[in-house]
Amino acid sequence: MVNAAATPAFQHRLAAEARRLGFVAVGFAPATDDPLAGRRLDAWLAAGFHGQMDWMETRADVRRGPQAMWPEARSVIALGMSYVPAQDPLRLAGVGTHGRISAYAQGADYHDVMKKALKRLARWMVTAAEREGLGEARLKLFVDTAPVMEKALAARTGIGWQGKHTNLVSRKEGSWLFLGAIYTELEFTAEEPHADRCGTCDACQRACPTAAFPAPYQLDARRCISYLTIEHKGPIPHEFRKAIGNRIYGCDDCLAVCPWNSFAELGARNKAFLPRAELAAPRLAELLTLDDAAFRRLFSGSPIKRVGRTRFIRNCLIAAGNSARPDALAGPVRALLGDADETVAEAARWALSELEGVTSVP
Repeated sequence: MVNAAATPAFQHRLAAEARRLGFVAVGFAPATDDPLAGRRLDAWLAAGFHGQMDWMETRADVRRGPQAMWPEARSVIALGMSYVPAQDPLRLAGVGTHGRISAYAQGADYHDVMKKALKRLARWMVTAAEREGLGEARLKLFVDTAPVMEKALAARTGIGWQGKHTNLVSRKEGSWLFLGAIYTELEFTAEEPHADRCGTCDACQRACPTAAFPAPYQLDARRCISYLTIEHKGPIPHEFRKAIGNRIYGCDDCLAVCPWNSFAELGARNKAFLPRAELAAPRLAELLTLDDAAFRRLFSGSPIKRVGRTRFIRNCLIAAGNSARPDALAGPVRALLGDADETVAEAARWALSELEGVTSVP
């Protein structure tokens, strides 16, 4: 049982070890719950902005703060890894024959990369705490899949602030940070929360193709292309299909236009997140031929594998319908009209109808 506060020297060494392991941002905060974040979560859920993400609601009680999940926690360590893209994420807009995959999903699965680094850091903490007489440093680590509000926690630790697009913004890394967290019984000196530096800028709000922001700092996930192409199950509502364009997994628009990205350095990016050649500018005609086994092979080690073949092919069909390229895509689309999954078959019917509206289908 930990019964002593960590020394400033220990905290400094921990931060240095985190950076050695690939984290470009490290911050510390008390593990006390955040009433304001809890109230905002309640309002977001009450408005139904979470859509089909029922897990946001069912675990809301422990999502409110670290001690709601683990009463013995005394400190939170927030950590960030950079995935700053080398090329403009918007460069493929309007290229009908190719799909657009969000920059974060073009390389290795961040869940795996960050969890491995967090486990190494956790082992270092336990060993170092025992060596310094701090007792047993019990801790818990999280990467995205647990009921943890990483963005709010990271803002509390001074890593950055939640921008008007609701994602974290860093003065050094822009909007390109993966976030993880460690809850621990060790007590660390808290950092100052980061001031909001969005100012009067509303570039992210104006960039959203589906008007998913009812107000600054509020996101209606039901209208968000990232949600629609990743979390939403079943057919995508018709009102959003044209706006999706050629986005087949996620959307970078609100992140890509943030002016703070100009300070992000490419050299800070973790090499694990370098884009795979086949995912940087994938051809829709090739993707539409994937059966389940081929889908799993292609996206092995990628976060895209988590959505499954049905949702992914559905997305590719929406992009094909928006392509205005019946010469290249009508054939692959037609081949999916009889797909065993009705979600895929319905998307194929819609896509073919759109392509037939461009010109006669060969």
